[in-house]
Amino acid sequence: MALVLHAGKPNKNAFKTLIAAEYSGIDVKLADNFEMGVSNKTPEFLKMNPIGKVPVLETPDGPIFESNAIARYVTFLKADNPLYGSSLYESALIEQWIDFASLEIDDNIIYWFRPRMGLAVYLPPAEESVIAALKRALAALNTHLACNTYLVGHSVTLADIVMTINLFLGFAHLMTKSFTSEFPHVERYFWTMVNQPNFRKILGEVKQTESVLPIPSKKPSQPKEAKPKAKDEPKKEAKKEVEKEPAKPRAEDAGEEEAPKPKPKNPLDLLPPSKMILDDWKRLYSNTKTNFREVAIKGFWDMYDPEGYSLWFCDYKYNEENTVSFVTLNKVSGFLQRMDLARKFAFGKMLVIGSGPPFKVKGLWLFRGQEIPQFVLDECYDMELYEWKKVDTSDEAQKERVNQMIEDYEPFEGEPLLDAKCFK
Repeated sequence: MALVLHAGKPNKNAFKTLIAAEYSGIDVKLADNFEMGVSNKTPEFLKMNPIGKVPVLETPDGPIFESNAIARYVTFLKADNPLYGSSLYESALIEQWIDFASLEIDDNIIYWFRPRMGLAVYLPPAEESVIAALKRALAALNTHLACNTYLVGHSVTLADIVMTINLFLGFAHLMTKSFTSEFPHVERYFWTMVNQPNFRKILGEVKQTESVLPIPSKKPSQPKEAKPKAKDEPKKEAKKEVEKEPAKPRAEDAGEEEAPKPKPKNPLDLLPPSKMILDDWKRLYSNTKTNFREVAIKGFWDMYDPEGYSLWFCDYKYNEENTVSFVTLNKVSGFLQRMDLARKFAFGKMLVIGSGPPFKVKGLWLFRGQEIPQFVLDECYDMELYEWKKVDTSDEAQKERVNQMIEDYEPFEGEPLLDAKCFK
């Protein structure tokens, strides 16, 4: 019986499973007449995935969604599949690179891509932050590939399939040759992989974009009204004036973006100066190794400016879904990564709590100003997944909760910490 994969065509996340199936000799067929936005809204599809995401794989035992999970399932159907390594250590490394490909490569490419497709608000500072994070990840990948043909071992593994497909969107729409030339080993690796027979069978011929996907215009440009000419203006002179002004090159023709306009000031930069210097607090936090409460916590409250900054508790709304520890930790890591656009104006602690599932996710955030910055609410979709409550620092119980979250106090509210992550 062939496995049926429900996904639009083409769909980059479906490519992972189809390529893994080619390497594994597993029969996977795309669902007939699948139409994105229609087929995935039917009651039958929503029974397989209640939020309508694709791809979904139909198996004899039931449906599976999330592309990495589907690709793993297909890989495991073949006993001792070399796609999953030849030892426990290699399998762990494969998982390591799959997580890296998802959290460091795919997330950043997606958050660069979506605003340019008109699917999210375009904010230049946010894009700069995402590109910087992507370059850091590509630099790390480039270093690893300097002395490795593949991510793990000496042949293609599932990690290479996931990594290559996650890079594919960037090479196809965003990362021009001038961008990727900074990472020659990544370039060599990508083109080696997409030209493997099993990749080519699914992807066809892959071409690198010659220009970055342009920013969608908010409004169609309106033609300017022609100014009436003076009666005594000679027609020839008017013609010469027109000829003097050269035609402006289009970004699409030039293969690059137009010169950037001056950046608008962030409203938080326009607030009155604060006595609290955020970088001073971050340094104190990072450098305090002993007597944390006496040094760092005391230092925080000495620095804290309640007029220039505000503190916020956040609690994840859907803790009942946090049944797998590493998935929960990855969820928090992804949230912190997407908050990178607020690094200049924020400090945060995120705690994952519990000795077993479901795990609870709670956080503490320090923001410039008296409200959560609007550009963070607009750009970071994770914000709406949390309940937010402003800290009343006159309440000693709330103040003590702040102290405990900053210092990773355990047990926290009677439960052990699975992990504590800092945004600074």
